[in-house]
Amino acid sequence: MSDVYAKLKELGLELPKAPAKGGVYSSSRMFAGNLVYISGCGPVIDGQVAGKVGKEFTKEEAYVFSRNSMLNVLAVLQDRIGDLNKVKQVVKILVYVASDDEFYEQPYVANGGSQLLVDLFGEEAGAPTRSAVGMNVLPGNIPVETEAIFEIEE
Repeated sequence: MSDVYAKLKELGLELPKAPAKGGVYSSSRMFAGNLVYISGCGPVIDGQVAGKVGKEFTKEEAYVFSRNSMLNVLAVLQDRIGDLNKVKQVVKILVYVASDDEFYEQPYVANGGSQLLVDLFGEEAGAPTRSAVGMNVLPGNIPVETEAIFEIEE
């Protein structure tokens, strides 16, 4: 596997500072010594993002929000494990999409985060199992939220 940080640079992306918690919970939790669960992260990196996909935002904009949510997930993971190159594989992601009643392309939106993982960790290790679900509303009126589980090298 190549260096995750070099891949980010090649993609013209930077890992943001891990987002602050929005309540009483843990941003990440280690389980069984090599699984790391990351709590839901939204797409906010620079400035505020609010609204529903299919209403205020297009599916293409939401695809980018999904990628940004995953960047925030990775920032939390880095804070937990110290080096993203320790990721053995992405186990599962769950992508919530605040959707207008007539929007049905949540899987397309989720591809923004999934594709980033494949670009960074490769097809075998980076393609997660996944669920993409539509929601009426998300905290802070954000359009996308992503949570994840990673297996880490022991």
